Amino acid sequence: MATLILPGEWIKNWEKSGKHEFVQLCKDLTEKTDHGSEVRDIQAALYELCWQVVQGNLKLDLATCVLGEMMELRDDMPSILADVFSILDLETSALEEKVKREHYTSLVGACLFFVPEVILKERLDPETLESLGLIKQAHQFNQKIVKIKTKLFYKQQKFNLLREENEGYAKLITELGQDLSGSITSHLVLESIKSLIGCFNLDPNRVLDIILEVYESRSDQDEFFLSLIKSYMCEPLTLCHILGFKFKFYQEPNEETPKSLYHIAAALLHHNLIELEDLYVHLMPVDATIVEEHKRDITEAKQIARKLVMVVLPSEKSEDKDKEKEKEEEKNDKPPDNQKLGLLEALLRIGDWHHAQSIMDQMPSFYATSHKAIALALCQLVHLTVDPLYRRSGLPKGAKGRVIHPLRNKRAPRPAENFEDLRRDTFSMMCYLGPHLSHDAILFAKIVRLGKGFMKEYQSENRPDAREKMETLLSCFLCIADQVLLPSLSLMECNACMSEEVWGLFKLFPYQHRYRLYGQWKNETYTSHPLLVKVKATTVERAKYIMKRLTKENVKQSGRQIGKLSHSNPTILFDYMLSQIQWYDNLIVPVVDSLKYLTSLNYDVLAYCIIEALANPEKEKMKHDDTTISSWLQSLASLCGAVFRKYPIELAGLLQYVTNQLKAGKSFDLLILKEVVQKMAGIEITDEMTSEQLEAMTGGEQLKAEGGYFGQIRNTKKSSQRLKDALLDHELALPLCLLMAQQRNGVVFLESGEKHLKLVGHLYDQCHDTLVQFGGFLASNLSTEDYIKRVPSIDILCNKFHTPHDAAFFLSRPMYAHQILSKYDELKKAEKGNRQQQKVHKYVAACETVMTPVHEAVMSLHPARVWDDIRPQFYATFWSLTMYDLAVPHSAYDREVNKLKVQIKAIEDNSEIPMNKKKKEKERCTALQEKLQEEEKKQLEHVQRVLHRLKLEKDNWLLAKSTKNETITKFLQLCLFPRCIFSSIDAVYCARFVELVHQQKTPNFCTLLCYDRVFSAIIYTVASCTENESHRYGRFLCCMLETVTRWHSDRAIYEKECVNYPGFLTIFRATGFDGGNKADQLDYENFRHVVHKWHYMLTKASVHCLETGDYTHIRNILIVLTKILPCYPKVLNLGQALECRVHKICLEEKDKRPDLYALAMGYSGRLKSHKAHMVPENEFHHKEQPARSATPASLQNGPGSTGKPVSGTSKTDEGTSEDVDRGKDKAQGTTKPVNKANSAAAKVTTSNGNGALNSTKAVKERDDKEKSGKEKKEKKEKTAGSTPETKAESRREKLRDERPGKEERPAREGKEKTPKADREKVKAEEKSSKDDKAKAGNGEPAEPSRERDATKESKSKEKGERSAVTATIKSPIPRSESAESERDHKRRKLDSHSSPSHSSSVKLICHLHSSPQDNSNEPKDSTSKHHANYNSVSRSKSRERETEKKESDASTQGRSKEKKEEKERKERKRDHLINEREPSLESKRRKDENGTNSSKNSKSESPSCDSPLSTEKEKTKRSKSSSKEKTDSVKPERTSSGGKKESRHDKEKSEKKEKRDSSGKEEKKHHKSSDKHR
Repeated sequence: MATLILPGEWIKNWEKSGKHEFVQLCKDLTEKTDHGSEVRDIQAALYELCWQVVQGNLKLDLATCVLGEMMELRDDMPSILADVFSILDLETSALEEKVKREHYTSLVGACLFFVPEVILKERLDPETLESLGLIKQAHQFNQKIVKIKTKLFYKQQKFNLLREENEGYAKLITELGQDLSGSITSHLVLESIKSLIGCFNLDPNRVLDIILEVYESRSDQDEFFLSLIKSYMCEPLTLCHILGFKFKFYQEPNEETPKSLYHIAAALLHHNLIELEDLYVHLMPVDATIVEEHKRDITEAKQIARKLVMVVLPSEKSEDKDKEKEKEEEKNDKPPDNQKLGLLEALLRIGDWHHAQSIMDQMPSFYATSHKAIALALCQLVHLTVDPLYRRSGLPKGAKGRVIHPLRNKRAPRPAENFEDLRRDTFSMMCYLGPHLSHDAILFAKIVRLGKGFMKEYQSENRPDAREKMETLLSCFLCIADQVLLPSLSLMECNACMSEEVWGLFKLFPYQHRYRLYGQWKNETYTSHPLLVKVKATTVERAKYIMKRLTKENVKQSGRQIGKLSHSNPTILFDYMLSQIQWYDNLIVPVVDSLKYLTSLNYDVLAYCIIEALANPEKEKMKHDDTTISSWLQSLASLCGAVFRKYPIELAGLLQYVTNQLKAGKSFDLLILKEVVQKMAGIEITDEMTSEQLEAMTGGEQLKAEGGYFGQIRNTKKSSQRLKDALLDHELALPLCLLMAQQRNGVVFLESGEKHLKLVGHLYDQCHDTLVQFGGFLASNLSTEDYIKRVPSIDILCNKFHTPHDAAFFLSRPMYAHQILSKYDELKKAEKGNRQQQKVHKYVAACETVMTPVHEAVMSLHPARVWDDIRPQFYATFWSLTMYDLAVPHSAYDREVNKLKVQIKAIEDNSEIPMNKKKKEKERCTALQEKLQEEEKKQLEHVQRVLHRLKLEKDNWLLAKSTKNETITKFLQLCLFPRCIFSSIDAVYCARFVELVHQQKTPNFCTLLCYDRVFSAIIYTVASCTENESHRYGRFLCCMLETVTRWHSDRAIYEKECVNYPGFLTIFRATGFDGGNKADQLDYENFRHVVHKWHYMLTKASVHCLETGDYTHIRNILIVLTKILPCYPKVLNLGQALECRVHKICLEEKDKRPDLYALAMGYSGRLKSHKAHMVPENEFHHKEQPARSATPASLQNGPGSTGKPVSGTSKTDEGTSEDVDRGKDKAQGTTKPVNKANSAAAKVTTSNGNGALNSTKAVKERDDKEKSGKEKKEKKEKTAGSTPETKAESRREKLRDERPGKEERPAREGKEKTPKADREKVKAEEKSSKDDKAKAGNGEPAEPSRERDATKESKSKEKGERSAVTATIKSPIPRSESAESERDHKRRKLDSHSSPSHSSSVKLICHLHSSPQDNSNEPKDSTSKHHANYNSVSRSKSRERETEKKESDASTQGRSKEKKEEKERKERKRDHLINEREPSLESKRRKDENGTNSSKNSKSESPSCDSPLSTEKEKTKRSKSSSKEKTDSVKPERTSSGGKKESRHDKEKSEKKEKRDSSGKEEKKHHKSSDKHR
């Protein structure tokens, strides 16, 4: 007991300070008000003090004095001290020390005068009392106690029952049963009862029992009997026992407790005449039995649910039925009533909510209300409490409502007058009711309407203090919705009206609250109660039944069944339906059609279920191969688009989900947004558009809708409006755009991780396409104000939000268009003028006003050096315009108008259509036709205004601060390439914009350079594209090629659209004698050469990509080739080269990569069908040849030829000297440039000198190379594969290497022995041969070159560097690999200081834009002249032999026969060309890959040429290669200023000519034999 220990200091200094401290402590303890703990503390203090006395530490008198003072502190202090003495009594009696016991006895004796004896006699032991003298003998005292206890607790008072008289009870019953309507009160009756008890000796308890019996039979007289019982009853426990005895009587099986008994018990409880705890123990069953029963119900419900889900065999079904029958038989013995529930119902009926709540708390959740009677009683009580508030706030206008009579019970819950009062009792009643509100649909509707009334007040309330209360009430209503309304709806059978009522409330909640409620409903509610478990199982079973039978044919019937099922349990139904759709996507269409019978609430629940299915963390969004998106996600996305378009479902949740996924860096779900926008707005994104569709897409909105999409999606006005409203209301339009724009790069750099490249590309395309689609939707559906308000300026988009520039301009473009039009309209209204010129000026002014801030804003997007070449105005103009601004698609408008006319005619001719419908359809078509025509007119005016504006702006677009090459580079890098792969329309726009800039005669814009850069290096661009970007890039190239092809096709068109245009004009600064500036215009023939070069470059790039073996390269180039098929290939040999490579791809990829195989097969088939439109090379561009049979194939197509393949397409002679002469007659305009080129080449030769020395060096170097080459080939032969193809190839290479090696030496020795005098003779003969050729070919004297030679030599020292550069450029010999910086330096130098000896700008362009290994740089005419210069000796001899051969031919055969043979030879040479082209392409490719020029001696056989060559062909090929080697030994080596060595290619050619001339007649024989062989 001693929890408080007195300090030893107090005891030692008791008189001084200890006594005072102790008294103060006790006073403090008595002042404490700590629910009884102060008594324990005082007892502890007193115990410590007394224990000090017992121990002898404190004197008795001092302690007694203090204890006496303590008695004044509290009234019960003597009792507290007596308790302490009783404890000490027990402790000291057990001690062996007699002294301490004596001290204790003395202390108690000293305290007798202030502690009463009576208290001590109660508490202390009899022996102690005897020692104190309070009793005489302890033994007698104990006996007396036993007797008293026996008399009190064990002796029964006997009534003399025989003395009771029946008359007394009869009179009692008569008294209680009299009419109580008069002035009879309970007080009068009570007096009569007392008299009867006294007169007839009645038992009072029996009298009470009879009173209760009479009250039970007259339960309507509550007031009288309750007051009587209250007055009569002496002890509540007696009444409780009597009631318990009555209840026990009815606890036998098959007994039913009367409701009247429940009523009187409830009434007595309600008026507190008995306690619930006292009565509750008399009621059956016990609580443990109730809990077990509840658990058993849940288990049974789960078993039933499991059976419904399981597949049960017929035999098992019969066994289950037998068991169920047995259970029913067992249940026939009805158990006794649940008296607790009966009492609960009675309490609820009289309105005693407090006691009813106490009983329900003893039971499991919703156990009590699962009994219908109790649920209805509780519902009735709720009706009473909400009625006044419902009539004020919930009753619809015009409705009267049922009159509800209030309870006469004044103690019942008070009715609610305002929403705050609902918190008092109503909400708790509803929570106890739970799902069983379903029993009272009227109350359900009332609660929902009250919720609607509250939400109106909540939304209109703005005061902060009231707002807090409203928030609390809102949370209460949400709880009611979660725990009561939705579970009750599940138990209601097919009540569509209730579903709509609930939606009336739910639509006032934000979607976040709604979806939370649906989530609870779906995932938690159905596990809380056995009934709900069964309902869930039944719903799933019914859903399975319907879905199994759902088809397109029975949509209506199945839809009705789905509707009925969905009214009560939509979450369960939709969950199952969505799981089926994820497996079977063919269900989407019938399911969407069958959903038309749903309520608004069900549609909202469907939206939630779809989002939950999409966000399912257990589902993988990729297939197992990790290259494609899972089919379940694609199915759900398709369903989203279809459902949200067809039905009025709120989109906010779905859009927010996509936004959140993008924020988290996940782009898979953009598929959903893409589908939704496509279906709801009718905006389709595809790269498979036809040209007609693409053309329609460049028109107005009406034309786009009519002719721009595959599916004519009509009636999208309402759905697109809904989508727009959802985006604007929740401020999601701009965030979605920005997130998509940022996510494009995120897909590659952040999201990809270890994903397959194919999947990354697909996700990038999906992200980009969705951005384009979504941006298009916003541009066409948002009003000007909405758009401008939401989209920030271009610099903020790029710099603050880090939006890529192409996407930023894409988003800003509609804003600029809106602003310009609105400003234009303002200016028109401000100053009225109808003249067209005034309108145009106003439009230009409006553009300046709007675009000037944009020009300033774009300055921050790129470094300052960028703006040295292109002006911000040009940059902004390029990015701000669209195809709508550049051209009017008249043919598309005409096409759609004609379609409508045909429709009108078909409607008129159709007699089956009713007249009113005919009229409507005709009106619709006519209105559409007028709209299209009006739109066309409007666009035409707009385009004219834009073109006028561009005409005024163009002079300030490009600055001449740096070279044209750099300007074009920046234009391509910053404008053309980013935009041409943005969308299909943008691809067309880019091509048309280049053409427009050319047509506008824009200063400092070189059209040729631009086209050359586009066509010359497509390998890297193609390789870096995704699949969809490849489609767009191919479309861009196709449009560029269309323009080029149009110019190439007709001289008149070329001269009209290109001649005298700055884009085809190259300015040269003089480095020769004239010292002035002169313009050189590219003529038609040279343009055709350039176009051929471009076609060749495309071929080269395509072959390279096809042979890499890389998936992306092959796929992309096949896509690009398919797109450009209308314009490429046009040349037969290039087409055949492509065909062979593609055929090889088909063979290789058939079993490896089926998608590549499909692409290749598709392209191959289309290419073959296109073959009829291809032309031979000599028809594509004019080919000049200096002599009939002295020009080997290597001369035409060798490294020095312009516009020819570098090493592929090596050809034999295509014509005789007459053909060449006729070709020259046709192209006389090119003679002077040719002569200039010849003289320039001669100057190069003389200026370089040291020809012989260089030639000997060249011989040695070449011998070394040959040896090393042979050693390499021997190694290759040893390590080559064992396939027949590789063996054949190695044999052919060996033969080619041996022949030139044997024939090379004598030719090389003869050249080395030639003296200087002979060389001069050779030069003289060369000049004479030139003159003869010029006269024969053109009828004009050749231009003398000596004067220029002299001029050149006189100025060679001053202009050394320049002449060296020009020599390098003019040289037809391929340059070896050079540094990039040096090439750039030469490009800049040539652009500003070009040699006047150049006669054609093609030479400049070709040299500027080909790689160091690219040998197709020079025009064809200049090339042939260079060869004549270097090989004059061999050519003069060949011409002599040629004349002799002609004379002999003339003497033996007639002229006509000769022509016929020449024609045949032409055809044979073409066949040779076809067979020999492929090996040369292959060797060139390998040469490029190895980066060497030393492997000319060997040509690898192309894998595409599978058929073996004939023996004649092999001989021809070997003779060609040997002649090449011979000419290598003859040709002098010359070096340019950069120290580059020239090749020996020209020498090879001259030797080759001699060889072929010496075998003049044999050649014909070879041809004949080869024909036979074929």
